[in-house]
Amino acid sequence: MRYFAFILLVLSQQAFAAELKPATRKAFDHYSQVAEARMQGEISAAAKENKAFLWVEGVEVSHRNEMLAKLKSGEVVTEALQEKENGKAIEVPNALVHHWIGTVFIPGASLKSTLALLQDYNNHKNLYKPQVADSRLISRKGNDFKAFLRFYQKKVIAVTMNTEHAAHYETVSATRAFSISHTTHVAEVENADTKDEREKPEGHDNGFLWALNSYWRMEEKDGGVYVQCEAISLTRDIPAGLGWMIKPFITEVPKESLFTTLNQTRVGLMKVAP
Repeated sequence: MRYFAFILLVLSQQAFAAELKPATRKAFDHYSQVAEARMQGEISAAAKENKAFLWVEGVEVSHRNEMLAKLKSGEVVTEALQEKENGKAIEVPNALVHHWIGTVFIPGASLKSTLALLQDYNNHKNLYKPQVADSRLISRKGNDFKAFLRFYQKKVIAVTMNTEHAAHYETVSATRAFSISHTTHVAEVENADTKDEREKPEGHDNGFLWALNSYWRMEEKDGGVYVQCEAISLTRDIPAGLGWMIKPFITEVPKESLFTTLNQTRVGLMKVAP
């Protein structure tokens, strides 16, 4: 039995090994650029043409009313997205793109308190634990932030990632704001929290996370604040033979992470709401 377990471990490590190829990264960046152009168009239209600022306001009326009812009852609503260009899906070879959007409503909260909470990167390790095992602000220059976040996820297997993010915040009006965040460093941690801990080379690891872009929108109205997060992440594809081990992590974690992040944002803001 021990010999079998050793062989399984060796095969697992070989199957997990993945490489982020330049063509994959280029295609992901293009996917993100198309998505960001669409988002900027939505934000501009909301300001100039009085169109919807939030995702939930732009969906079909029957679905919108259902979503708003859930939000007012304290639930988090999420949905999978797929960006298209000229009506066609954008191909990202040898990898998977995970594109999710979600919203939560926090009664009694203000736009000011929401921005303060999201920008308090030194406290993210407390607010978003255990998903965020450590965090710190690296630097701030006006509305531009650089932050370190150490992610921890367990789904059949446990994975620790050291990440650095560049985030920009903009206030659109007295009641609206948005932010854009891109990872600038993503490294899988081997032997986490031991004396042998080390980072694997970026893009030459197990491929559990290669990039993460987060896009937040906040609007104060209806006696509280709506907080929306759109997340686009890049991971390896699912290897043949060991899908049972890696598929739950690759396919389920992006959605669950978004849900947890929004829910814990709500909990944190409820604590400071009057």
